[in-house]
Amino acid sequence: MRVLQQCIYFPPEVGGLESHVFYLCRDLVRLGHDVTIVTSRSIPDTPAHEEMDGIHVVRLWFPGKSPVGWAAHSFATTLTYQNLARQADVLHAQTFASAPPGMLARRRLRKPLVLTLHTSHFLRLARKPVWQPVLRRIIASADYLLAASTEIRDVALSLHRHPRAEALTNGVDTDLFRPVAASLPGVPGRRRVVVPRRLFEKNGVEYLVRAMPILAQRLDLEALLVGDGPERPRLEALARELGIADRIRFLGARPNAEMPGLMCSADVAVIPSLMEATSVAALEAMSCGLPVAASNVGGLPEIVDESVGTLFRPADPQDLALRLAALLAAPDLVVRGEQARRRVVERWSSERLAKRHVDIYEELLNEAR
Repeated sequence: MRVLQQCIYFPPEVGGLESHVFYLCRDLVRLGHDVTIVTSRSIPDTPAHEEMDGIHVVRLWFPGKSPVGWAAHSFATTLTYQNLARQADVLHAQTFASAPPGMLARRRLRKPLVLTLHTSHFLRLARKPVWQPVLRRIIASADYLLAASTEIRDVALSLHRHPRAEALTNGVDTDLFRPVAASLPGVPGRRRVVVPRRLFEKNGVEYLVRAMPILAQRLDLEALLVGDGPERPRLEALARELGIADRIRFLGARPNAEMPGLMCSADVAVIPSLMEATSVAALEAMSCGLPVAASNVGGLPEIVDESVGTLFRPADPQDLALRLAALLAAPDLVVRGEQARRRVVERWSSERLAKRHVDIYEELLNEAR
């Protein structure tokens, strides 16, 4: 089967969407399918054409990371995409912003189109009346609608009652993200949490920083912040202001290959998001055998509960500190981490995700025939 994917961002860009799309494409190739992805040159020095783990990658002009930039990139890819679509069996748009070239190819070439809705950007725009007709048309254009969480699916269905809509949690490379030796030795007797979050306001890292003075009154604890972004200077200043700069280590963005060792250098992963689809970072931490403390928001309650971690109120440092301290003190902390790993392997491995996609693609192709 020849599958043409489109997604605005793709590795070496770092993020949950990028990881999801890469692992899906890679595992489709491993299952014997031919996969091409059209994406952006969001990192200027990346090659325009290359092969990554058997995936044919085509990178095209990209003006900037904004809704205007996404629209301009999508428009600029149309001609290249149409030429590639002639050779494809199935079209798959990852995110609503990547859909227009696929919508045109579906209409002109009569190729089945799958659309996957990701991220809190969709949820934000879906609340704005000016965007609702646009999103409604995009959703209606798909032959099969996938969503990264139940919340996203339900919001999409409130815009258009699509007859085939499925919530399908993002997948994890469980061979890469597994329990390994810690790569960052700790201080004897000191507990440690890891926060694998890019430093953007929506990811709520500020509230973990604000919870640290409360936690420091109860236990000897430090936090590893793995990720970068525009909030970093403000968060570093806040840590100094609160007197806990020595308890927070800003490690910056790290490649996926380093993440298992960093995850396993901690006792618990913290995902303090204010908005979230299904957090790939949370799933990766769970796959490494870590319990997860997460905000009770978006798709996070669909993957995290008390058997594998705990949930706290978003944007509430007091509740975060209370729940996290209780989790760290839990006598079954290691057992919760083991259960987290089993849950990801059984339900959310990237291989299982790819096989479900193949079923969907084959269903659409059989109908077309």
